[in-house]
Amino acid sequence: MQHLSVTELAAWIADPARPTPVLLDVREPWELDTCRIDGALSIPMRSIPARLSELKEDVSLVCICHHGMRSLQVAHYLEQHGYLAVLNLTGGVDAWARRIDPTMPLY
Repeated sequence: MQHLSVTELAAWIADPARPTPVLLDVREPWELDTCRIDGALSIPMRSIPARLSELKEDVSLVCICHHGMRSLQVAHYLEQHGYLAVLNLTGGVDAWARRIDPTMPLY
């Protein structure tokens, strides 16, 4: 598993030559009500095992949470279940709000 900074993710999303990764937000619904990265797929961490079939094994998956710890656990889990291109967003949505989108609420 690789780690990805918020600046690297922002550049990736903005690059039309690269396929957009699946942004897998593993936070709870109340957290998503506070803020989210546009286009993110919401599957709370506790629901990942039951919803694995919704994720393709051969696409880039960027795991996202508040600060990057829950997403790290999910990224490890996905790798153990055969997912090939899993990345963890270092610093999570907190880092995204602080460095990329200052209009995003902090919590």
